Amino acid sequence: MDALKEVDMAKKMTMLSSAVFWVLTAILSILIQGCTVGKDYKSPQMTMPEQWPQDPNGSFTAAQDPNLVGWWKIFADDSLNALIMQAIENNRDVKAAMHRVDASRALHDYTTGQYYPNVDATGSYSRVRPSKDGVAQSSTDPKAFDLYSVGVDVLWEVDLFGKIRRAVESSQASYQASIEDYRNVMVVLLAEVCRNYIDLRTTQTQIVYALDNIDIQRRTMTLVQGRYESEIVGELDVRQAEVNLANTESAVPLLRILESAAINRLAVLLGQMPGTLKDQLSENKPLPVVQATPTMGVPADLLRQRPDIRRAERQLAAQTAMIGVATADLYPSLQLTGTFEIRSRQLSGLDDIHNEAYSFGPGLRWNLFDANRIKNTIKIEEAGTQELLANWESTVLSAAEEVQNAIVSYTQQQYRKVSLDNSVKSSRRSVELVENLYKNGLVDFQNVLDSQRTLFLQQEKLAESEGAALKSLVLFYKSCGGGWQAGTLHYSNP
Repeated sequence: MDALKEVDMAKKMTMLSSAVFWVLTAILSILIQGCTVGKDYKSPQMTMPEQWPQDPNGSFTAAQDPNLVGWWKIFADDSLNALIMQAIENNRDVKAAMHRVDASRALHDYTTGQYYPNVDATGSYSRVRPSKDGVAQSSTDPKAFDLYSVGVDVLWEVDLFGKIRRAVESSQASYQASIEDYRNVMVVLLAEVCRNYIDLRTTQTQIVYALDNIDIQRRTMTLVQGRYESEIVGELDVRQAEVNLANTESAVPLLRILESAAINRLAVLLGQMPGTLKDQLSENKPLPVVQATPTMGVPADLLRQRPDIRRAERQLAAQTAMIGVATADLYPSLQLTGTFEIRSRQLSGLDDIHNEAYSFGPGLRWNLFDANRIKNTIKIEEAGTQELLANWESTVLSAAEEVQNAIVSYTQQQYRKVSLDNSVKSSRRSVELVENLYKNGLVDFQNVLDSQRTLFLQQEKLAESEGAALKSLVLFYKSCGGGWQAGTLHYSNP
């Protein structure tokens, strides 16, 4: 019995010493995790102008905190607001971006799991018959026997030089980049809904102008026909009136095509089948009107506000961390492994702790020769980092370009719209005057044709200019990165 107690004590001491070893190794790994190879990330910087181009007539006003969250409400259009809300909830591109965020978050959680040991439960059964002339020599034929085992395997890679830490850093930045990608999809979606809605109302305004001109030209046609029948004018006036009327009528089908295309595009943006919004949007309505003076911030706001810039910066951070992951392969890697099993030739013996078998110990691996594969991998990651830095800088420059172009476009379209509005008023009055002169025989019919054609042309230009001004304002808010806060996805940093 004393001998058995001594054996049990020896086993307990062995188990205790192994536990102490694991604890000390864990403490050591925690202490040396501060040794993280690779480059520590620093956010890129770019000098921005102090302010955007200013319009002396006040098309924009400067503001410390421009309202970009619900910028489309500046149009005060209930139909547009309803379309925006439906698009946010149902757009398929937004849903796809949300799933990409979910996948990126899962990848981050998977990478974080590398900090912890991997523990597997094991179990096996085998029928064993040793060889008579094997490692263990036997004068008689060995008998076959059953062997049962259950236990656990443990594998833990100690993060000696920060390889896991850099991988987690990279996956976290990639996760954040996926959120910015979702936000960028939201910004583009809101702008697309507004742009297509403005296209629709622009086309419908042009349809109204076309129908009004058709009515005018039909009345003129009736007048000319009567004068021809009274032999006051020749047949040429009748034919010219017919040509003018037919030409104006031919513009309506083309405008109907554009109207239908805009309605169908809006339906798709809202996640619906084309044609479902026809009854809702087919009624001719005027273009939205800007209800307040748009506000602008400072150029430096772009770096904080635009999701595509923020996404490019996070992608750069993720790639920078990958340099550390590659660099860590130049240094030793330490793995702690352990196995504890209960083995028995009888199934009933698996509940006896004295039938245990175990092994444990550290394993060190250090690459001595790889024909510079690791060093070239580091060079690849460094080149990728420089590429993404250039991509970030290009994104910033393009963003600044878009904002300045949108500001100039909106400002100049305001001037153009005023001029065209005056032109339309004068053209309408010219039509009235020339018709009266024609009735009195003071001018020939060519003057009537010219004035009517000019009126229709100027009205088309006015509608197009009004729509272009509104779309320039939409582009301005899109370029500033406005509206992504309206999205339903708001993840915090993992």
